[in-house]
Amino acid sequence: MTAAVRELRKFVAPECIIGTGARLLAGRYAKNYHAQHVFVVTGPHVKRAGWVKDVTDSLEAESIAYTVFSKVSPNPRDHEVMEGAALFEEAGCDAIVAIGGGSPIDCAKGIAIVVSNKKHVLEFEGVDNVPVPPPPMICIPTTAGTGADVSQFAIINDTTRRVKIAIVSKMIVPDIALVDPLPLTTLPPELTAHTGMDAITHSVEAYVSNASSPITDIHALESIRLMNAHLPLACATPESVEERYQTMLGSLFAGLAFSNASLGAVHAMAHSLGGYSDLPHGECNALLLEHVAEFNYDACPERYDTITALLMPPGSRKTGRDALIHALRTFRESLGITDRLSDLGVKREDLPMLARKAIRDPCLATNPRKMAVEDIERVYERAL
Repeated sequence: MTAAVRELRKFVAPECIIGTGARLLAGRYAKNYHAQHVFVVTGPHVKRAGWVKDVTDSLEAESIAYTVFSKVSPNPRDHEVMEGAALFEEAGCDAIVAIGGGSPIDCAKGIAIVVSNKKHVLEFEGVDNVPVPPPPMICIPTTAGTGADVSQFAIINDTTRRVKIAIVSKMIVPDIALVDPLPLTTLPPELTAHTGMDAITHSVEAYVSNASSPITDIHALESIRLMNAHLPLACATPESVEERYQTMLGSLFAGLAFSNASLGAVHAMAHSLGGYSDLPHGECNALLLEHVAEFNYDACPERYDTITALLMPPGSRKTGRDALIHALRTFRESLGITDRLSDLGVKREDLPMLARKAIRDPCLATNPRKMAVEDIERVYERAL
């Protein structure tokens, strides 16, 4: 029996409903949880697009009161979580519905654990630091990428230290994910590309993670296949519900993979970048992925070659580091993501500070190759 077979692994997942109209079930499930007053967490863009009204209508249909909190920024701030928690308490809420991308869902997770544990959100940083379960959480994703609707991760911006913190706990796995492709049809191509690359990065990092397992491998590889086949089409035909459905599946599988296998250096470095410069998370991942893969390749070449085969045209037998980098770069550029970090305002003199922050990120613990601060700085420099 090999060590991999003997090693214990866990797999945590919420209940999932996927398909057109899933968002309209929010009221029914809130009623199942005996909710009397639901706290609806969202972002201003989602609210303007009209998707929040569908959800609040479903709550009204079940005679459930609600309070809407839409003051959530991209890269949600610690003070936004605390403001939301105060409003939750003031309104007397007893359940949460989050509708949006990763930012509203992560903010909702933060609010949920603050109200149940009566602590500041930054006190939960790290792994398994949430002792008291939160109120029921229903999540409705409006992007195909973050996987926040099924994961045990929440990423919050510490505005004092200017770094994103990771909160990792089974306590913040949502109770149910209502995965509906229709809200994605109003997502612009650029955001479709950025969030889709987040899903690809989740799957790549989960597959090469030193905490991967046969269960996470299945989800990670199928996610890469789906996103490779359908993400470019979703960008080109944003109103196609079929393409949106396929990318939602890809995002869902990626979320299940990384929630259980964790991530790696790409996310550690992207969290440092996003916290300091407030850059789009998916774009940071997209620009870093090939460079981290280049650094990691020798630690698990067979796994990276499997990823290359999924990204290359059918019939291609190319393997090796160069083939992997070419496949990742070609896919990224096919989505119109062609900038470098310097184009986003990152300066060479920022790199030592960014590396020192990234080295403390818990995602680095499962990177397949150990990294020193100097290694992280060099990888940043390759992406500059």
